[in-house]
Amino acid sequence: MAADWLGSLVSINCGLTLGVYQGEVASVDQASQTISLRQPFHNGVKCPVPEVTFSAMDIKELKVLDMATGSSYNNNNSSSISKTSLGQRVVTDIPPSYSGHSSSQISRGSCVVNSTQASTSAPITILTRKGPQGVSGGRGSAQVTPKKNGVKSGHVGGQMRQRDDECFGDGVDEGLDTDFDFEGNLALFDKAAVFSQIDGSDRHGNQRARPRSTPNEQTQSRYRHDENILEVKPVVYRQISVPVHGGKEYCTDSGLVVPSISYELHKQLVAVAERYGLSLERRLEMTGVCASQMALTLLGGPNRLTPKNVHQRPTVALLCGPHVQGAQGISCGRHLANHDAEVILFLPNLVKMQESITSELALYDKTGGKQVATVKDLPVSPVDLVINCLDCHENPLLRDQPWYQAAASWANQNRAPVLSLDPPVGGQPQVVEAKWTLALGLPLPLAEGHGRVYLCDIGIPKHVFQEVGITYHSPFGCKFVIPLHSA
Repeated sequence: MAADWLGSLVSINCGLTLGVYQGEVASVDQASQTISLRQPFHNGVKCPVPEVTFSAMDIKELKVLDMATGSSYNNNNSSSISKTSLGQRVVTDIPPSYSGHSSSQISRGSCVVNSTQASTSAPITILTRKGPQGVSGGRGSAQVTPKKNGVKSGHVGGQMRQRDDECFGDGVDEGLDTDFDFEGNLALFDKAAVFSQIDGSDRHGNQRARPRSTPNEQTQSRYRHDENILEVKPVVYRQISVPVHGGKEYCTDSGLVVPSISYELHKQLVAVAERYGLSLERRLEMTGVCASQMALTLLGGPNRLTPKNVHQRPTVALLCGPHVQGAQGISCGRHLANHDAEVILFLPNLVKMQESITSELALYDKTGGKQVATVKDLPVSPVDLVINCLDCHENPLLRDQPWYQAAASWANQNRAPVLSLDPPVGGQPQVVEAKWTLALGLPLPLAEGHGRVYLCDIGIPKHVFQEVGITYHSPFGCKFVIPLHSA
């Protein structure tokens, strides 16, 4: 009778495509020639549906792993298929429900049903809420497409696959179809306790000693990632001292103190440096490079000076006088023109020019930059940057000249930011208000109105400073232009 099969543990091999199913026989339908398995396993993995139904034409091989103890079906029978060894019990009596089936040949003594009829049906799938497809699972709610078991065809390959299913098919999590609770799992993590353990304190904030640490390690203060530097000796922030205080002090971003010097000491320092070979031409070149580098940064640097931005070249107006400061400005304009900036040089047309001015103009003319002698030839629209080199240290009376007043008036009306290059020190207020000021070597005691002060390295050696009585240690670090702050 078909009821004799209920509760038995069987293994159904549906071929390479559909794989092997194992489970308890829940029902056998003689009319439709189907068999249903309760709590099925597919290739050793727990199926997400409680019941699967197979058709006789899809069954390649059927093995009885354990027969039911009684003729009636036990609903509480939930023995694990993987724990039943293959061939533990051999059934010699086959129920007559399958003995007369014309499409299957049942071999007595081995409990194997070999299907001789070629299967033309589609792969076995599980019934979903949308409707049955192939073999149906009566109480299932998810659709499962069987995987290829990857074993070779034949009886030996089936036995090896069966052994794998029995060894590794037990203890499979039945809740694999449920979503993982991330919030609940995160709530189990006590972040306060973990971070307190990292910080060396308990959950209440009480500091405790770290294991395997020396007393020196316990007393060390904590540092940020940019402060974790081994210090051999304390840092000395006042590394520059001058014989005569200039009246004002500055400090760098790293805290180093940079005192100002008087213009007389500055002239003495330049004279000693020139005696050792740091000529005016070298100082002009160094000043021009540093000033142009700062100007290129103010103009936008790599964000603007790119090959794709040739139609928006920055425009720089250079206001220069007939003196050394003017020669420094011309040198700066030459380097700016070499870096694809549009430079307009204003220099009054005077009869007598210094030699440094003449040599710098000869180099500047080779760059293709524009030079004007009157203010009316300067742009009417605002430019990107104005570099002021009109003032002179030795001759403050130049401010009374008409060309100076006209150029200063144009700079104030142009509404462009102004960079003042090596301005002089005096009691008079600045005619052209600057946003930035670039000092050379060591700063002069500049008054208010010069904007933010920057310092550039013009290449004066350390022993030259010592010869004029200045204890000097370079504050520039890895840069040639650094900002200064009022101390």
